[in-house]
Amino acid sequence: MEIQPRKSRPGITAALSYADAPWFDALLRRLIRQSAIERILIAYNDGDAYPHDKCEWIPAGSLVAGETLSTVIEKTQTKYLLILPFCADLELGPRALRRLLEAAEICQAGMLYADYLEGHTPSPAAPAGNGVPPARKRGKKDANPALREHPVNDYQPGSLRDDFDFGPLMLFSMDAIRTALKRYGALSPFTHAGLYDLRLRVATDATLFHLRESLATVIRPEPAATDAPAADECEAWTDEGETNGGDPASAPFAYCDPRQQDRQREMESAATTHLKRLGAWLRPRFRSVVPTSQAFPVEASVVIPVRNRKKTIADAVRSALSQEADFPFNVLCIDNHSTDGTTAVLEKLAKADPRVIPLVPARLDLGIGGCWNEALRAEACGRFAVQLDSDDVYSGPDTLRKIVQCFREGDVAMVIGAYTIVDERGNILPPGLIAHREWTDDNGRNNALRINGLGAPRAFQTALARQIGFLNVSYGEDYAIALRLTRDYRIGRIYENLYLCRRWSGNSDSALTVAQINRHDAFKDTLRTLEIMARRQMNPRPAVPVPGREGGRGYPGYGSPACRSGAPS
Repeated sequence: MEIQPRKSRPGITAALSYADAPWFDALLRRLIRQSAIERILIAYNDGDAYPHDKCEWIPAGSLVAGETLSTVIEKTQTKYLLILPFCADLELGPRALRRLLEAAEICQAGMLYADYLEGHTPSPAAPAGNGVPPARKRGKKDANPALREHPVNDYQPGSLRDDFDFGPLMLFSMDAIRTALKRYGALSPFTHAGLYDLRLRVATDATLFHLRESLATVIRPEPAATDAPAADECEAWTDEGETNGGDPASAPFAYCDPRQQDRQREMESAATTHLKRLGAWLRPRFRSVVPTSQAFPVEASVVIPVRNRKKTIADAVRSALSQEADFPFNVLCIDNHSTDGTTAVLEKLAKADPRVIPLVPARLDLGIGGCWNEALRAEACGRFAVQLDSDDVYSGPDTLRKIVQCFREGDVAMVIGAYTIVDERGNILPPGLIAHREWTDDNGRNNALRINGLGAPRAFQTALARQIGFLNVSYGEDYAIALRLTRDYRIGRIYENLYLCRRWSGNSDSALTVAQINRHDAFKDTLRTLEIMARRQMNPRPAVPVPGREGGRGYPGYGSPACRSGAPS
């Protein structure tokens, strides 16, 4: 589609997908009443059209599809395009659109988005006294529970996650859209990644501006309580949470869901093309890991940073000691000044088995990454350092052997396995097995900038990890060093279940608040921003994408050997 320059009217065209829900007509009526909205474009497959002069129904697929968005852009005659990225019971705040337009005219951003309020309607099956806050009246028929603020993050160059939460309102400048399409070609015919592709194109040269104000209210159904799945439900994925087409927060593991292969291929293709535009895409050329002449006391060390885990540390250590290997190994427990009795537990375990080596750092200001540095620098550290969190366990006695074998067979700087999420009693929790089969040898290092995690357990060439070092933080330290290593070296992958990641009420990622999730996501976005800058410096002559031939080669198939430094077969 050829995008011709045109003079647009100062108003707004709104675009959303039809939802077969009782609140949808009410949402349309609210949008119609907004004087700033001149036109409403509704993408639909079926359903009864709500007749109104402002509304135009587009017989198409989801609004996240590239062809649908191209049609929306072609039909938009106004200066701004307001996209509702996920369809929900939405109510605009007082003067919300006026505020968005005012800010858009001032900052001249390519896209604006804002914080929002959210609440949940009580589940029909919820028993009395379930803790649902008292409802307040909204109209004559509906009732809203108490609302809470839902802030979102500032956009950075490293905000490549396809699950970035923009909230329910994305106000695009049509000038920015037309400039991006003229410069980088028409939108790709993606089924799932069209909106992701659009915002990446716009973000290449324009600003995405975050208004730190709640400009809308979203009401969601109260999620129904579910029991833990049975052991054979190890890949109990959810179909919800299509990024930019559903709730972005509902699918933290969508990128490694084997049922979302097509979607992930598209997302990886869009992200890969964007990295090429930025000059941050790396070709599949890797440095060899130079063998070290340094002598190590053992072949492998299981590294367990720990603070105040009296309840779980013994299980973790015994899991490490139970490993069956044809090489010597030890267990380095970096006790970060525990005060709950963890130290006494470690001392008892060390007396019973000399392979257990408790280490207490001299410093008091260490995070998990700082504790890792203490382990790597220790004289007792082996040739390979293998991760085990203080509240997790290995899945069986052969985990360590398989990891070391992967190092020995491949020229790799790091080995990453697959893990299963379980509760305290070992019952498998959704989504179950996290195998990260989205990884490929030719494009994994680039696709790693799109996703928030690479898997577990993680293991390192000790000599190389000593040179690079961990960040002294307690979240994302593993992701940071993995990104740094993928910049230069191959990564070995083991797609078998090697690790049980236990979820319980006391661990660090249990029941996180929106603010905590935002801090974590913003930190990883910053890591990606810095990594993009570093990779651009490695590309004096960046690759130029060819329209229609962009993209990575992710998700080629499943069923690979246990350990591959390359793509799954």
